[in-house]
Amino acid sequence: MPVEVKTMESGDEARWDAFVHSAPDATFFHRSGWARVIREVFGHPVEYLLAERAGQVVGVLPLARIRSWLFGDALISTPFCVYGGVVAADDEAREALDQAAQQRAGALGVGHLEYRHREPLHDDWPRKDDLYATFRKPIGADEEENLRAIPRKQRRMVRQGMKAGLEAAWETDLDRFYDIYARSVHRLGTPVFPRRYFRSLADTFGDDCRVLTVCLDGKPITSVLTFYFRDEVLPYYGGGVPEAREVAGYDFLYWELMRRAGEAGYRLFDFGRSKRDTGAYHFKRNWGFEPQPLSYEYCLYKRREVPQNNPLNPRYQRAIRIWQRLPLAVANRIGPMVVRNLG
Repeated sequence: MPVEVKTMESGDEARWDAFVHSAPDATFFHRSGWARVIREVFGHPVEYLLAERAGQVVGVLPLARIRSWLFGDALISTPFCVYGGVVAADDEAREALDQAAQQRAGALGVGHLEYRHREPLHDDWPRKDDLYATFRKPIGADEEENLRAIPRKQRRMVRQGMKAGLEAAWETDLDRFYDIYARSVHRLGTPVFPRRYFRSLADTFGDDCRVLTVCLDGKPITSVLTFYFRDEVLPYYGGGVPEAREVAGYDFLYWELMRRAGEAGYRLFDFGRSKRDTGAYHFKRNWGFEPQPLSYEYCLYKRREVPQNNPLNPRYQRAIRIWQRLPLAVANRIGPMVVRNLG
């Protein structure tokens, strides 16, 4: 039977997610709930393409359109996510989804179509192979084995956090997490996501979206919002107060997350993407994770080159310095209006 491509409609979510859960190449960011989050929080139109053969789902491709006054008009799979792109059961379904996306991008008149694949789909499309890397590594059920798998220097930092008397606990109050996160991104010169974005994530993904917070003498010093998918754990948004570094708060936080995940039966720790040669990139390497290049690829329509909308671009350095000097209250007020344009 031929493959037919349609747009996901209300009532298709369960079928979509069942395929995503079973497809080896699918990620947490292919789940249908992202359509609701992107549409309701940021107001971007979504086009989630569903491939069927004889009534059975054989492929998915989540897409959202971002018309940004900063970076132009784009159809992206998937904005605000580190992974995305085509997931299909076979080559025919993959080709059908890819062609449907290209046709839709052309019909909409966007500047470019972007796939955030872990592995490239098109050899002839321009890519950003040298910008982002992801860090993924198996973990086991044995706590001591997981600890020994951490290089000695980093393991010493984890033990330093233990000796400092740090305590970790699951967080039910998103406001405490948000306060830590907002202050952290402000110090980096990065616009903050709106508070309702995190509430939407928690409401949409339920127990697969949790917050772990580390406290010293009852005061929260680091916190991370984490996604759970199949047997994978993905720390995604986090931050800490400046004092956290003095007591190895970040090291203790991620160790506690890893320890609890292994104990609960999760078998892969995804440390997420980082830009090459940044502090976060080297921090993850120090944990014994090897960088795996991400193949973000682009089909250019009204652009001549791949967009360079990332903080490492020298043209944004002055804007970052200005943002860092803004009062926190001002940055928190206008940040959500800016960040919705970034994708």
